[in-house]
Amino acid sequence: MKIASPMLALVAMSIALPSLAAPASPARYGARLEGFEYPYPVKTFTFTSQDQPLEMAYLDVAPLAPNGRTIVLLHGKNFCAAIWDATIAALTHAGYRVIAPDQIGFCKSSKPPRYQYSFAQLAGNTADLLKQLDIERATIVGHSMGGMLAARFALQYPQATERLVLVNPIGLEDWKAEGVPWRSVDAWFAREQKTSSESIRDYQRTVYYGGDWKPAYETWVQMLGGMYAGDGGKAVAWSQALTSDMVFNQPVVYELPRISARTTLLIGQKDRTAIGKDLAPPDVAKRLGDYPALGKRAAAAIPGATLVEFADLGHSPQVEAPARFNAALLSALE
Repeated sequence: MKIASPMLALVAMSIALPSLAAPASPARYGARLEGFEYPYPVKTFTFTSQDQPLEMAYLDVAPLAPNGRTIVLLHGKNFCAAIWDATIAALTHAGYRVIAPDQIGFCKSSKPPRYQYSFAQLAGNTADLLKQLDIERATIVGHSMGGMLAARFALQYPQATERLVLVNPIGLEDWKAEGVPWRSVDAWFAREQKTSSESIRDYQRTVYYGGDWKPAYETWVQMLGGMYAGDGGKAVAWSQALTSDMVFNQPVVYELPRISARTTLLIGQKDRTAIGKDLAPPDVAKRLGDYPALGKRAAAAIPGATLVEFADLGHSPQVEAPARFNAALLSALE
C-alpha cells in the first residue's frame, strides 16, 4: 500500500508497533521494577534532594533525523515511562528527541521512605534532570497525574516550557472542594496494601476505559501489579500512599489561567477518573470525573488553549488508539 504523506507513514508505523506480551501468570517485580524491561535503554540521574541521595530513571531517545526540538513525557500515577513506547517511536521518527523520566517514588526510580512529595519538588527534580542533559527548553507533555505535574512545571519554569500538552490530566477539579472527604496517609497506605493485578484491572476497566478491555492493556496491569506482588511491595504501597496525598491536597486547577505556554489538551471523553471518588457521597461521586465538561472548562481557563476531543476513548488515548493519538499530538506540535 502506498503511503500518501509523512503523517500517514507515522500513523501506519504506530499501528504496526508490536505490543509487549503479558505473562501467563501474575508477575512479581522488584520495588524499582527490576525484572520488567523497558522498550528503550534506561539511564539514571543521580542527585541529592531533601538531604538524601536519589536516583531518577529516565529514557533519552535520540531522533532519526533531528529537528532540534525536545519533548518531555511525564507519566501518570498508575503508569511508568514505558507506557509511552508507541508515542516515543512516533516522535523520534518525526525528528524529536524524547526524554521520559520515572518520577521519584515511581517505577524504576528511588522510593525514599521519608520524602516531602510535592508537584513543585517533582517539577524541580525534572528541571534538574533537563539541566544535567543541557536541555534549556522543551515541550512538556503530561498524562493523568503527569498532567498536574506538567502544569506545575509550566507555571514554575515558563522559560523552559516551549509548549504544554495535557493528556487527560487529573486535577481539573478540586475533589476536596467538591465534597470528597479527606483521607490520611495511613488510610491511603492501608488501601494501597490491598492492591493487586486484579484490582488494578477492575479499576482501569471501569474508570479508564468505560467498561471495555483489550489484551494490549494487560502488560501495564502486570507492570504495576508485579511491583505490589514482589518483595518490595510494602515500599511501593507506601510511596503510592504519599503521592496519593500529594495529588489530593495540591490542586493546580485554580492556577490554570496563569499558564503562559501555548497549550493543547488531548481529552478522551469516556474517562471518569477522580481521586477519592470511593469515599464521596453518591451525589458527589456521580458528578466527578466528567471529562467532557472538565476538558472544555480547562481549555476556557488556559489562555489560548486548544482542545482536541476523542469521543470514543478514555483515560489513556495513547494506549487505546496510539495511531490516532500520535497523529493528534504531532499535529499539535507543528
